[in-house]
Amino acid sequence: MRILYRVRQFWHLLTAIPNPEDLVRMRQILTKDLQLLFLRQHASEQTHSLEILSQLLEQGEIQHDLLVAALIHDIGKIHHPLNTWERVEIVLGRALFPKQAKAWGNEKPQGWKRPFVIAEQHSLWGAKMAAQAGASPLTTTIIRRHHEVLKLNSAEDKLSDPLSYEDQLILKLQVLDNHY
Repeated sequence: MRILYRVRQFWHLLTAIPNPEDLVRMRQILTKDLQLLFLRQHASEQTHSLEILSQLLEQGEIQHDLLVAALIHDIGKIHHPLNTWERVEIVLGRALFPKQAKAWGNEKPQGWKRPFVIAEQHSLWGAKMAAQAGASPLTTTIIRRHHEVLKLNSAEDKLSDPLSYEDQLILKLQVLDNHY
């Protein structure tokens, strides 16, 4: 099933075009400065973010900071844009060498490790960019932490400890980010 997800993800990367109606909704949520960041993203990342936003709204979500973070959680990738094959390299590297891929991500974005650095550090870069563009502290925290592992008790598929409000928002974004 994970393979089918990756095939769908790759196809989406190649064919994604944001829906004009979704872009209207994005403009209703983001400030002008945040819209400029959103529009600098690759079309596939825009579409991915718009899909997450749509799912949150369908679930009845109204928390503004979460909706903003859903739209711009991957803006750090514009700091060092990835090409298609670098995205494939990240997926394969994480699948085959998960610990090494994470370690490679703690270096400078150059050479063959560049894609792993971008994958690992884009959330930090994105949070800084969002803050500079006027995003709220909660929005920037959600962006910065959107790849952070929240402790789950896998036996019961429940959280091991009660989550803070911030963690609850991050988990909502993570669930959809991992699905779309």
